[in-house]
Amino acid sequence: MAQVFDRSSNALARASLVLTGLIVIALGVGLDQLQRSPWVTRQGQRPDQPVPFSHKHHVEGLGLQCQYCHTSVEKSSYAGIPPTKTCINCHAQIWTNAALLEPVRHSWATGESVQWIRVHDLPDYVYFNHEIHVNKGIGCASCHGRVDEMPLMYQQNTLQMEWCLNCHRNPAVNLRPTSEIYNMAWSGASSDKPVWCAETSKAAYGTPTAQGVSCTTKDPSENNPQVAMLQLGGDGKANSGTALQPHPNTADSKTVSDVPPATIRMPASYQKFTSQDDLGKYLLAKYHIRTANELSSCEVCHR
Repeated sequence: MAQVFDRSSNALARASLVLTGLIVIALGVGLDQLQRSPWVTRQGQRPDQPVPFSHKHHVEGLGLQCQYCHTSVEKSSYAGIPPTKTCINCHAQIWTNAALLEPVRHSWATGESVQWIRVHDLPDYVYFNHEIHVNKGIGCASCHGRVDEMPLMYQQNTLQMEWCLNCHRNPAVNLRPTSEIYNMAWSGASSDKPVWCAETSKAAYGTPTAQGVSCTTKDPSENNPQVAMLQLGGDGKANSGTALQPHPNTADSKTVSDVPPATIRMPASYQKFTSQDDLGKYLLAKYHIRTANELSSCEVCHR
């Protein structure tokens, strides 16, 4: 029987298989890049808001704290969008006739909410709790970026699962003292800017465990030494201040509080950190944060 296909058909078949494989690979890479692109993640995009609110003006310029507008960030799973009354607290006195603030005045007069467009909007199947992150030493800038430098708010990070897991697998790089949570310029501990931390009294019941750690960027031994005032008796031993002894001049019984106290400087229990890695590992243990395997489990974010 005569051959139906020419001998060159074998080479053509092999080439078509290779070409099909390359197309599949290119399509996969293209789709992967597409789902990571700002077109999907909205990273860096500045949505048109009813009022062009400038965080840079209000935070950096006027010095407003994050909690003034986002009142529930420390005690709720969501940061909260401020009500119109928060805006009116100031704008009933200043910029009262500004055209840009007409939506705010209309909302205040009618009781209708300003239709803000959410910049950081996670999918409904993702559970994110602001309270636990703030109270465990994650600063605002770690997720939202330098908000104090944004004239118009935009999404700094992708907010994709990969981005979240990178932090959950190694949270130490983002941990900071709770006193620096709202410090947008915080850059971590370094040799040029060391941080001193010490474990204080245990946090009261119902308060975050992170409050049991006190940190400072100033050397405690120079600026705030721990001083113990001890009363020395005639024998040179420390007394509690309640024993009686003769007064040196009148021989009357007086307490040892008449004796000039001796000031004894006790060594401070602060530990110095010159790298963010060391500071983060210290805070990781003191804040009682779960292990990386536990933080990376599915039920942490999907409930």
